[in-house]
Amino acid sequence: MSDAPVTAVILAAGEGHRLEPLTNRRPKPMIPVANRPLLEYVVEAVAEAGLDHITLVVGYHQERIRNHFGDGDEWDVTIEYVEQSTQLGTGHAVLQAEPVVDGPFVVLNGDRVVDAALVERVADATRDGTRPTMAITAVETPRDYGVVAFDEERVTEIVEKPERPVETNRINAGVYGFSPAIFDAIRNTNTHGELALTATLNELADETDGVNGITYTGRWLDVSNLWDLLTVNAGLIGAEATASNESRVESASVSIADDVVLADGIRVGPTVTIGGNTAVGRNVTIGSNAVLENAIVFPDAVIGAGAVVRDAVVANNARIGPNVTIEGTPSTMVIEESVHHNIEFGGVVGDNATIGPGAILTTGAIVGDDVDTDAGVTIDSRVAAGTTVRRG
Repeated sequence: MSDAPVTAVILAAGEGHRLEPLTNRRPKPMIPVANRPLLEYVVEAVAEAGLDHITLVVGYHQERIRNHFGDGDEWDVTIEYVEQSTQLGTGHAVLQAEPVVDGPFVVLNGDRVVDAALVERVADATRDGTRPTMAITAVETPRDYGVVAFDEERVTEIVEKPERPVETNRINAGVYGFSPAIFDAIRNTNTHGELALTATLNELADETDGVNGITYTGRWLDVSNLWDLLTVNAGLIGAEATASNESRVESASVSIADDVVLADGIRVGPTVTIGGNTAVGRNVTIGSNAVLENAIVFPDAVIGAGAVVRDAVVANNARIGPNVTIEGTPSTMVIEESVHHNIEFGGVVGDNATIGPGAILTTGAIVGDDVDTDAGVTIDSRVAAGTTVRRG
């Protein structure tokens, strides 16, 4: 096996429109799940795989990423940054790393969580191989991703979000291994519009050497839509939960499930119930008799007395009034013409929003940043940022 050092290039420049309002003030990879940014799990996987040099491709709200990760010392890696000032596709994002990459490298998405073992496998294949390498995994909804045709460890085709029925559940897992030759291949790709990395790989798949495929059955957590945050939060929370949750809460009458992550500085009133798959950020206040379950609460939020927050995300400094109810029943959600069935999602409350006492949010309600609602209103759709919602 070659000893050639492998760099990790992590793509973290995108805006994440489908996750608005949570991405209005932060890049998608910096959305917290289990009380840590998505991108932190990716950096940790790279470090655990033994890769000690990381190039972060940043753009939208990049200062949030730079300030959090700095030079990488906290993770025992060296981090440098390159900017993708305009998001013109994943291939274009990889090209931004060309000035700082001079050997084999692994490419990962900054918003997709995988095990370190996969990073290590791709890195090893990249050290020793001459062909580009990509990871392949299986999912229940392959048509939401890039479906992969695969024959004896060789990728023959990638079809992005196919409209026609598919005969496989194997998809592009979003982890790649390349030599610097990929940069010329990207530039020479025949494509219209955005320069997608998969377009380059499809062209390379037709060549003699082709594209090497590595099958992967480990942890693969992807955030495409807002409700995916709850799934990913649940998937990560087991590793993050600690026995010290009780020590962070003064009231003995509080009920806390095992699969809960509580940050420092929270204030919890009596007879509060915090159910499973819930993450509560720093300096959050939870009033008496409130119920939280399958929820993500960002730092500095306030959950009022008697409020019920289920299957929901509450962003920074949001104020959920007393006796507010946020919970969903299985519903059909339509996002950018894609139909998603049986989604159980109470909704999202954006940064600095205030929900008045007794209000009800349901059926995937999306409340934008800085919204202010009257008491007793019912919201079951999207409310634009800065709106005041009056009762009646």
